[in-house]
Amino acid sequence: MNSQPTPSFTAFVGIDWADRHHDFCLQAAGSNKREFGTLDHTPEAIAKWAYSLRDRFGGPIAICLELAKGPVVYALQRYDFIVIFPVHPSTLAKYRQAFVPSHAKDDPTDAEMALDIMLRHPDKLKPLKLQSVAMRTLSTLVEERRCLVNDVTSVTNRMTSTLKQYYPQVLDWFEHRDTMIFCDFLSRWPTLKQVKRARRSTLESFFHQHNGRRAHLVEKRIQGIMEATALTEDESVIRPNMMVVLALVEQLRVLLQAIDRFDAEIDVVTKSLPDYDLFAALPGAGHIQAPRLLVAFGEDRDRYANAAEIQRYSGVAPVVERSGNKCWVHWRLACPTFLRQTFVEWAGSTIPRSYWAGAYYQQQRQKGCSHRVAVRALAFKWIRIIYSCWKNRTPYDESVYLKSLKRRGSPLLNSSVMESAKMT
Repeated sequence: MNSQPTPSFTAFVGIDWADRHHDFCLQAAGSNKREFGTLDHTPEAIAKWAYSLRDRFGGPIAICLELAKGPVVYALQRYDFIVIFPVHPSTLAKYRQAFVPSHAKDDPTDAEMALDIMLRHPDKLKPLKLQSVAMRTLSTLVEERRCLVNDVTSVTNRMTSTLKQYYPQVLDWFEHRDTMIFCDFLSRWPTLKQVKRARRSTLESFFHQHNGRRAHLVEKRIQGIMEATALTEDESVIRPNMMVVLALVEQLRVLLQAIDRFDAEIDVVTKSLPDYDLFAALPGAGHIQAPRLLVAFGEDRDRYANAAEIQRYSGVAPVVERSGNKCWVHWRLACPTFLRQTFVEWAGSTIPRSYWAGAYYQQQRQKGCSHRVAVRALAFKWIRIIYSCWKNRTPYDESVYLKSLKRRGSPLLNSSVMESAKMT
């Protein structure tokens, strides 16, 4: 009656996870009878439940849940007799909606739906495969680093808004606000009145200590300080905002130090992986993007059957919809955002660093594409190239690719397009 993923499994389980407990629906191989139960979310309860399944059914046991990572997944990965089949949450939601148009939701029902998907559509699910410890470590590091960078952006935006209330000149003196020199300057002189009292020699010494060796920039800042006029003299405005800025400075300082530590750890882990040189050779990759690209492709070269799979999975490939005589293309909504950011941000950095990438970008712009659409189109093209390099373990070589374009008579090598790329 039910199509099973593989006859080797002795039991199948669907889990609807939650913060404190998990509902599950279990069906033994060769049986149509289903059992429902609840599992507490504690390491002890999960271990007891897992070993009870092994004692009862042996192994292996297939478990389907709408997670690819998280506490319950990490707990279940410990047991070699359990194979996890993650299903996308939206897939489960749409499956439920197909049979429950009223949108009624219940945890035990969701667990049964997960089990049903695994049994009836085994060809749509892939078992979760663990990569090496180093690769999994790097994956978490680069994602958490990006979260810290987002926190820095949030803090600097609030700091900018606060400084505009009473001390806007300092924003003109420092182009970059996510720096230690900016933090140290505001810690020492949090108001215009205080910095105007500082001697020229004191200011010069401060900038020199922070590697501000460009004499014209130091002079410009000092001149700006001397000529600055206070926006307000009202202490009811200055004092509270000053305290907010000082608090934000401390937060920013901690975040910047944390990012430095993450960068050092990422560098160590990345260089320990065999594919490091493959991604470090890419134009514009650098010490930030190379690790992210390495994580994007991973170690399992059987994970993607072709480049189109990763283009779609990452959200770089657009979605084409057809109905009757209508056809429209739109932005792919359901995708790993961080993965898409990785490809798009790196593709943008290759425009001034890759001869053909700059030409391709200009070609898209000349067609009327916006900057974002042109960069996404470039990322789409880059994925095909990197996939081939990754699959064949061959580092990218710009000269080899340009020769390939020449052999195919690519319009990217037209003099007009290349001239436009040079001008950018």
